[in-house]
Formats: sequence, C-alpha cells, structure tokens
Amino acid sequence: MARYLALTGGVGGAKLALGLAHVLDPDELLIAVNTGDDFEHLGLTICPDLDTLTYTLAGENNTELGWGRQGESWNFLEALEALGGESWFQLGDRDMALHVVRSQMLRNGATLTEATQAIAQSFGITHRYVPMSDEPVRTTVHTADGPLSFQHYFVRDRCQPEVTGFDFVGADQARLIPQIEAWLAQCDGVIVCPSNPFVSVDPILAVPGMRAHLERLPTVAVSPIVAGLAIKGPTAKMMAELGVPSTAAAVARHYAGWLDRFVIDASDAELDGTLSVPTVVAPTVMVTLADRIELARTVVRAFD
Repeated sequence: MARYLALTGGVGGAKLALGLAHVLDPDELLIAVNTGDDFEHLGLTICPDLDTLTYTLAGENNTELGWGRQGESWNFLEALEALGGESWFQLGDRDMALHVVRSQMLRNGATLTEATQAIAQSFGITHRYVPMSDEPVRTTVHTADGPLSFQHYFVRDRCQPEVTGFDFVGADQARLIPQIEAWLAQCDGVIVCPSNPFVSVDPILAVPGMRAHLERLPTVAVSPIVAGLAIKGPTAKMMAELGVPSTAAAVARHYAGWLDRFVIDASDAELDGTLSVPTVVAPTVMVTLADRIELARTVVRAFD
C-alpha cells in the first residue's frame, strides 16, 4: 500500500483533492492545507482553504458561486450591512455556523488541527485533511499601493492592486503539525495540487522542514496554468505583474529543486520533453467529477 501527501489550497486544489479521495483509500492519503489565507474577521477565525476542502469533500460546495456552502442564505450579512458592519467578506448563514464552532473550539483551547478534525467528523468525511501548521501563518501581498493582508487583496479589493511580492508572516516560528511529520516519515510521494504557486503552495513550503521533505521524496505537481491562463483565481495576473511568463514552464521553474514530475494539460503538449523535469501530458481541466477522478488516477500513475 502506497501513502501520499497532497498539498492544496483554493478551489482548483480542492477539485483534485476530491478526485484523489475517490482514487485512494483514507489510509493512503493525507491532505495538507494552506492556512496562509486565514484571518480574523468579526471576532471569528476564518480558514477559507480548509473550508473549501471541507465543503468539497462533503459534497456541500456551492457550485453556483464557485465558493462557499450550497443552499446558502444571506440574512446575517444583510442585517450586518444594515447595521453598518463590514460586509465585504461574504459570509452566508450556513457558512457562519462552521466559523462559530471553530472559533469557539479555538477559544476553549483546541488546536486548529483538533477543530478541523471535529468539523470533518461532523460532515462525515473519512479522508484526513489537516492544516499545514497549528501556528498562525498569514500571507501579506505586497502591491504597488502598499502591503495588504491576503483577504483584503483577494476579496475586498478583488485582486485589482498590482502585485510586487509576498511575505508569509509567522512562517519562521511555525511548525508542521505532528500528523504531517509522522505521515512524511512513511510517505511514498507528495502530490502538489493545481493551486496558486505563490499564495497557496509557497506558504506551505515556508513552514520550516517542508521543503526538505519535498527534496527527498518523489514529488508530482499539476500545473495550475493551462495554455497561458489560470483556470481559477489570479495566478496568471500575479505572474504577469511579477514579470514571470504566464506559462506552465514558468511554474515548473518556480518548483525547481524539488519537483520530480510535472503534469501539464494537453493544450501545452509542445512543452513535453522541453522542461528540466519529466512531464506527463493529460487533460487537467476539471469540469466534472469524472474529470477529477481521471486526473487523480493520472497523478498517482506518474509515481510509477
């Protein structure tokens, strides 16, 4: 039996994580989730990437909006706005319940890992997923207009400011959670989901020890860039503003030093054999559940 660690963040990463959960048994897969997007809002601890994965694995993700929980209503947000409260971050009524439960657990002394496990159990999720660290790591986006917390850049300002760089505040003091360390000690390979390299994958790599693990273990990544475009989110825009070509090849270079095999979309087949790492050409755009499962199978086969 092989064991894999998947690194994920965002909607694209959650799609492949769902596919992996259909292909691999719970004792074959552990999913480590980016927490650099987390922030405190309205007195609550919000963990967007953990929540996206929770809803995705539970079949509760809002397919109409592309984020949040299905069957949502907005009474709380409307009442908050009427009172003059901050309403730029869209919190639905059902989504609020998760944030309240997590925040209450954290205030009562639980770790983020413990709170995440309790929430997963309440949703009936059998595959294990964990935060990259129990210590807070917060992504700062440096822009031409000054530094912004990630959610202010991503949601409030709709990714409009020009990006000049990133910091992961607290990463130096953070530690990989013990469950990740123990899993990596007996791990057969690491899967990097098609998440934003700069704000979903890099925060995980910024936690001391993670990059060293990737350097010693077989690692397969899926490109989040397809034919020069990001399927979801601001990856391509960020790359352009950082002076990096918006190509799958540039993502492979960003992962240089630890990447062993790179899965690229069929529309980028001309790159096959031209990169510094071996490539696998396959359909990577995940529209249906069948797409997610087939890509997951391709990724797992890439370790053979």
